[in-house]
Amino acid sequence: MAGHSKWAQIKRAKAVTDAARSRVFSRFARELALESKKVGGNVSSPTLAAIIARAKAANMPKDNIDRAVTKGASKDGGELEQVAYEFYGPGGIAIIAVAVTDSKNRTTQEIKHLLSKNGYELGTPGSAAWAFTKTPDGRYIANDPKMPVAEGDEEKLGEILSLLDEQDDVQEVFTNGEGYENTGD
Repeated sequence: MAGHSKWAQIKRAKAVTDAARSRVFSRFARELALESKKVGGNVSSPTLAAIIARAKAANMPKDNIDRAVTKGASKDGGELEQVAYEFYGPGGIAIIAVAVTDSKNRTTQEIKHLLSKNGYELGTPGSAAWAFTKTPDGRYIANDPKMPVAEGDEEKLGEILSLLDEQDDVQEVFTNGEGYENTGD
């Protein structure tokens, strides 16, 4: 049987899983570096400890965690900042995309382009935040009542959420649509 190789199949499957793990690890590394910068590298800080616990739960290697914490605590660690982008998706569902970036202008333009290409518009700060409660650790919880997702809008919502999730800088995406409250990490 020409062209058949078990190793080739394993290699392709491994490449897919490795790419997915790499994306998750890079998101955690950014989040760890940002929080480490805020708390001055103090790993006993509750917020940094919570992020470390989530990274360990995702099987992130210890040296990667230590490297990210050290990078955030160092002076030359770069200027990472957290930005929240708000807009309305299909059926009027409020969406907040939280990103950690070293270039706010670049990330904003990428998000604007992605949204305009799919028929959505970036909202002003606070335009969708009313539909959420922000927790002390920076996560958003949708307020009740949540928006029902119409049958025709499910596919559109899933598409825009997956496109946002594929963005390198986007850490988490929150919606107030029933069944779609939180995506990311």
